[in-house]
Amino acid sequence: MNWKNVLIVGAVALLPISMMAQANILNAKKPEDIGKKTEAQKAMDNDAPLEYGYVDDRDILWSKTVWEVIDLDERVNFPLYYPTDTIDIGADRRSLYDVLIKNVKNGKLEVYADSYFTDKRKFNDLQATLQSVDTTDYGYEQLNAGEALSAEYVIRRDLSAADIEEYRIKGMWYFDKRQGELKYRLLGIAPVAPDVNFIGDESMDPDQNKVELFWVWYPDARQILHEAKVFNQRNSAQPISFDMLLNARRFGAIIYKEDNVHGDRAVNDYIADNALFQLLEANRIKEVIRDREQDMWAY
Repeated sequence: MNWKNVLIVGAVALLPISMMAQANILNAKKPEDIGKKTEAQKAMDNDAPLEYGYVDDRDILWSKTVWEVIDLDERVNFPLYYPTDTIDIGADRRSLYDVLIKNVKNGKLEVYADSYFTDKRKFNDLQATLQSVDTTDYGYEQLNAGEALSAEYVIRRDLSAADIEEYRIKGMWYFDKRQGELKYRLLGIAPVAPDVNFIGDESMDPDQNKVELFWVWYPDARQILHEAKVFNQRNSAQPISFDMLLNARRFGAIIYKEDNVHGDRAVNDYIADNALFQLLEANRIKEVIRDREQDMWAY
């Protein structure tokens, strides 16, 4: 069998999987039928995120926890950002922020105040971070006159997916002696946006105006992110899940903090006002992690 026949056989084998990506789209008699799978299709899918294997603490010879920033201005990170406008698009196409905030609102996803996951928050506690409320001058005139404030004089500004500028993730690199390799485990993720009270204020430094909205313990969100699909630019018939994209590290990220003796201080705490040197320091930390696996095999 030559290579041409092998490719043909492989394409035929993957055909049923591709056809099931947009279930029933060619057989739907009504638009409402698109995406509805039959019971036989659901049983065949057995759709669930790939479980993490158990790692005993005694099997971890070395580990390092790092915090990274995913800049959504980079083209490789666009699948995490778009679509920002969901009015004229299907319900199965949502940005990562929309998926997270929807499940935070309905209580399916727990959130925390920081990346150490010690202070749990409820959605009501996030209102001041996610929404700004302001009153116009006419509204203050009503209040000063002793009148009831009209709703038309109250300006509300909610953060949306278009306002998210980056994501910050926390993960651990560790050397598993049982498997004999260096591995990575994603532990947490946080959307970052400008302070909602100062959006559009040119007097504010954009770098100093960024706020971590909330932190999500990633293992708790895996099932939710597995059900949410990412648009595949190479083949729209085979979308991938957010869980697959993040676990496979199909994004561009820069290390901005590592665990250290100085209370896990960030890179910009000891290299200030020099973006080039901060980037070089992030690459140095990455090289230390990468060389660790090689050192394990050196005698």
